[in-house]
Amino acid sequence: MLQHLKNEIDHGTPARVSDQTVTLTIDGMAVSVPRGTSLMRAAVDAGVNVPKLCATDSLEPFGSCRLCLVEIEGRRGFPASCTTPAEAGMVVHTQTPKLQQLRKGVMELYISDHPLDCLTCSANGDCELQDMAGVTGLRHVRYGVGAAAGAHHCDAKKDASNPYFTYDPSKCIVCNRCVRACEETQGTFALTISGRGFESRVSPGQDQPFMDSECVSCGACVQACPTATLQEKTVIELGQPEHSVITTCAYCGVGCGFKAEMKGNTVVRMVPWKDGKANEGHSCVKGRFAWGYATHKDRITKPMVREKITDAWREVSWPEAIDFAATRFKAIQAKHGQDSVGGITSSRCTNEEVYLVQKLIRAAFHTNNVDTCARVCHSPTGYGMGQTFGTSAGTQTFKSVEEADVIMVIGANPTDAHPVFGSRMKKRLREGAKLIVVDPRRIDLVSSPHIRAQHHLALQPGTNVAVITAMAHVVVTEGLVNEAYVAERCDTPSFNAWREFVARPENSPEAFEPVTGVPAAELRAAARLFAAGPNSAIYYGLGVTEHAQGSTMVIGICNLAMACGMVGREGVGVNPLRGQNNVQGSCDMGSFPHELPGYRHISDTTVRSTFEAAWGVEISPEPGLRIPNMFEAALAGSFKGLYCVGEDIVQSDPNTQHVAAASSAMECIVVQDIFLNETAKYAHVLLPGSSFLEKDGTFTNAERRISRVRQVMPPLSGVGDWEATAMLSTALGYPMHYAHPEEIMREIAALTPSFAGVTYEKIDRFGSVQWPCNETTAEAGTSLMHVQKFVRGKGRFFNTQYVPSDEKVNSRYPLLLTTGRILSQYNVGAQTRRTPNNLWHDEDRLEIHPHDAEERGIADGDWVGVASRAGQTVLRAQISDRMQPGVVYTTFHFPESGANVITTDSSDWATNCPEYKVTAVQVTQVLQPSEWQRQYADFNRQQLALLAQGRARAEVTGK
Repeated sequence: MLQHLKNEIDHGTPARVSDQTVTLTIDGMAVSVPRGTSLMRAAVDAGVNVPKLCATDSLEPFGSCRLCLVEIEGRRGFPASCTTPAEAGMVVHTQTPKLQQLRKGVMELYISDHPLDCLTCSANGDCELQDMAGVTGLRHVRYGVGAAAGAHHCDAKKDASNPYFTYDPSKCIVCNRCVRACEETQGTFALTISGRGFESRVSPGQDQPFMDSECVSCGACVQACPTATLQEKTVIELGQPEHSVITTCAYCGVGCGFKAEMKGNTVVRMVPWKDGKANEGHSCVKGRFAWGYATHKDRITKPMVREKITDAWREVSWPEAIDFAATRFKAIQAKHGQDSVGGITSSRCTNEEVYLVQKLIRAAFHTNNVDTCARVCHSPTGYGMGQTFGTSAGTQTFKSVEEADVIMVIGANPTDAHPVFGSRMKKRLREGAKLIVVDPRRIDLVSSPHIRAQHHLALQPGTNVAVITAMAHVVVTEGLVNEAYVAERCDTPSFNAWREFVARPENSPEAFEPVTGVPAAELRAAARLFAAGPNSAIYYGLGVTEHAQGSTMVIGICNLAMACGMVGREGVGVNPLRGQNNVQGSCDMGSFPHELPGYRHISDTTVRSTFEAAWGVEISPEPGLRIPNMFEAALAGSFKGLYCVGEDIVQSDPNTQHVAAASSAMECIVVQDIFLNETAKYAHVLLPGSSFLEKDGTFTNAERRISRVRQVMPPLSGVGDWEATAMLSTALGYPMHYAHPEEIMREIAALTPSFAGVTYEKIDRFGSVQWPCNETTAEAGTSLMHVQKFVRGKGRFFNTQYVPSDEKVNSRYPLLLTTGRILSQYNVGAQTRRTPNNLWHDEDRLEIHPHDAEERGIADGDWVGVASRAGQTVLRAQISDRMQPGVVYTTFHFPESGANVITTDSSDWATNCPEYKVTAVQVTQVLQPSEWQRQYADFNRQQLALLAQGRARAEVTGK
């Protein structure tokens, strides 16, 4: 066993929680454990490791391997320690001559049907079967091995269909751990045991290859396997790792902890960290396996510059690239004024990197023209929760869902976009929690193995506010308000005004039914279920925020939660599911043009003077430009320069043609990224970025959990992202001198009250901390918000008047398009498209209801034109009854698809968050790509050729 990697103790069975303890004796030692604890786990607590194969502490005990037998004084037989609960006064023996004999006999049977290729086996050094053979003292197999023993499975054919791991049934001991992990941990139920008796074997689906089954490649089965039966292909190729580094995943906002298991600077595998608070040892296909993009051949590793976007790139040194960018920014400001430049931060960057970028813009550019990609996803969360609760972040931990009795999921698809949390939620639902889904599309949670939503409110896109207001109407008019909670915790005048507003007949479910398409009886039943609780929790995603009334909807959700008393304890709360790994952190760090770090308004003289004193510069009190305003100003000729770090605005922002035109109008765009993304094709300076494996710093997930990101390999370009920003700031005339990101965090903590207690040492000690973290909180911060009172004091209600979207269907555009994500791809796809995840999803498709398809003569797989008021693109049709008639759906992971060519400039009234989720379109059969797609293909070829020319020139000149 590789002890240097196995510093996590496996107790064999899960921990039990009980107010009562029992005391027993194990091998002569007294041990006290919570009632319900298994003998196996109690033995580990006493320092005794009972042999085992089918048991692991992430799964419920199964008792099949018969290795963990023990003797209990006064009892007959040899019970399995994994399935036998500890009782007071028990005297247990884990090692006797008889137990040794029994265990050795069991191991003989296992080994008789197992290949003896240990020295060349990929699991050599990391195989529990090998360990147990040694522990039991097995030296001889009386029955022979393989063919010598008679019938055997040693020549069973290996399944290598999955791109990330193999299944070798010849090594399978049928311990059932993989099947149980798929059921208990992941909740997919893709594996089973087929056959009976000696012919029993693990089977994906109905004896299918893994790639043809319902397996979602989360890796739970691989993690659970005690042998080489399920093995990562990277381990087969590279061998066992020699050290590990704990870090944080750089995909979605769950923020899973991982151990990067390494050989030197090479990643062998990513293993979910058992002690990671966000994931507790689970993972998804992206975090577990799709990290190969970090060393992909497309990585930009040299700084490059060019005068015009029609020029070939020229590879230069870091100092030359920085000087090139700084000189042009200075010239633009000298000619067009201080506010003619700005910058955009990214949720893919660390907190420290984001902080430095916004500091550069305010201290070196001397403008507040800074914004973040969070603008296009969760800015309404910041506004709505800030207005009602007083702070713009989720109220609970992910673990809190385990205490929920009713779960309402609104405009989110956790099993695809936040799969590790989705698995945690599914486990609670299998235990009996009730589910309400509010979504135009029938997501997996509505009906999947052992889970069925009590209510699916399949609303029309754009009618969220009508639905939430109608639910509030039911709560108020049927006497379901938690009056005591509201009286104690909420602002009375605003509540009374809200109560009167929602009680009006025009806000009833019956009045809104023609608008929302949701049957009034169904909506009333859902509202009653939510109000009854006793613990009801709301989880929402971009299907709430990316609307013209996104902020109104967030307010409506908060109103409902307060009225029902569902904020401030475990199992309840309002929980935004953040789309990217550091959406929360990028907002916390002051990336908005009107806010400094910690959500403090730029016009606040006291706050501003604190930063001015620390930074040694004067900060403008006037809010700067938001991203959409930057585009408009660029087209008007007043915004000329952009520093864009880690964000791909040309692909991710709405109305692609508008964004491209604005980008073309600028005189200097500096892009800092790991690939030549779509925005970089309009850039004049391309600075190599760093993947998460090359970063040092912190991410903040959707729980407000601040976790360390640790560097496991040096930056491929030789310079980290924070270092590049500091170099640029210095060249602009504002020196930044930091030796390590830890120094940046110290500055953040000194200037931001909610981060005042955050230190790297504390994160290392606790594994993570949650803001607010300061002298008024527990040392590790605040896991549960608004316990005694809301951050703003009294919770405030606001009326939520439904206003129909400007995007309306008509005879020309009779369908509504909404967008979302898929499990295997991530955001704009720059990372996942450069991994084998493409085997599951290699293009964006248009989901269309069979009725709408038949009406248009569209067959599954046909190319269809999708036209809106903004533009037209062509996608392949996928006929699906997940969508209701009149609604179509697509993802946005591939730039050539042009999903955002057809989305419009319509945006949230309070924050300018784009209305991606409601676009009126027409769908027709076509035979060729759209005009935009033809132009994009030509432009893309030209830009790739210009990149190749620059690299070829550098090779010739020896740079």
